[in-house]
Amino acid sequence: MRKYLNRVAIAALSITFASEALATEWNVSLWGKRRAFTEHVEKLAELVSEKTNGEFTLNISYGGLSKNRENLDGISIGAFEMAQFCAGYHRDKNPSITVLELPFLGVASLEQEIALSMAVYQHPAVQKDLARWDATLLMPSPLPQYNLVGVGDAPRTLADFAGLSVRATGGIGQAMATIGGVPTSMSASEVRQAMDSGIVKAVAFAPHAHMSFGTVENGTWWTTNLNPGTVNCPVVVNTPALEDLSDEHRDALLGSIEEALDHYVTHYESKTMEAWGPTLEKRGIESVTFPDAEIDAFKDAAAAPAAAAWIEENTARKLPAQELYDLVTGMIANGS
Repeated sequence: MRKYLNRVAIAALSITFASEALATEWNVSLWGKRRAFTEHVEKLAELVSEKTNGEFTLNISYGGLSKNRENLDGISIGAFEMAQFCAGYHRDKNPSITVLELPFLGVASLEQEIALSMAVYQHPAVQKDLARWDATLLMPSPLPQYNLVGVGDAPRTLADFAGLSVRATGGIGQAMATIGGVPTSMSASEVRQAMDSGIVKAVAFAPHAHMSFGTVENGTWWTTNLNPGTVNCPVVVNTPALEDLSDEHRDALLGSIEEALDHYVTHYESKTMEAWGPTLEKRGIESVTFPDAEIDAFKDAAAAPAAAAWIEENTARKLPAQELYDLVTGMIANGS
């Protein structure tokens, strides 16, 4: 009997060790706090755990693993397996995907932003660009067109932006410079302090970020229709970690992307945008709408020169810049 019990105990231990060996935990580096911008990552973690019966888990950290501007570096050395970053934080490290940040591309919806991003992410030159950091592009964090929340006197014409210090990254910053604004690049978590201290007088964000990072708490005006563009903030994974996954776990991860993005869009278009209008009204923030003629002039001043400069700069980097630009603008023209 004692020998039989010993055999049972050994078998039970073997099963336990086997289960532990199959378990996989990934660390995920985000920043700020849980918000609309991170809902697809949260949903992805939920789906992966469900599909693998808890054997594959994504441990999400908001700022505990890395600074947001260092997430791509962390991925490159395998400090964590998954991370989110914005292309404009380090344009020289990911120049290929900055095509998606050019001003006035004319993206009409979050769904279109997803389609454009995924098409660019799948381009061989883009994959090679990110491979320098051992990074595989997983999915975008689609954002609507940016607009400004500011303090002080509200601008009445585009000429009123002359000399105005604006937190604006990437192509949005370039666009603001064409109408005399003074763009400053800083991470989202630094914005509220910069507004409070007067370093910037206005901030370009999507609605969720204006609410999450406190610009609406001291802003007095916002622009309803500047719509100069948006930023591209992908979720990436460490390529060796992805390759080391079992087939089951890899399928669970990659097979959950579409549902995670669908959840993100639904959440943004319902909860976030439903809260945006009432938040502005509650805080008495003035809406500033510019005439169509001024917006057209803004586009003329910013869009073509920025695109030409981007193509020239990135062709010199040995990227197929014209091809990437044509891919994006062609899809937009076709309504894709």
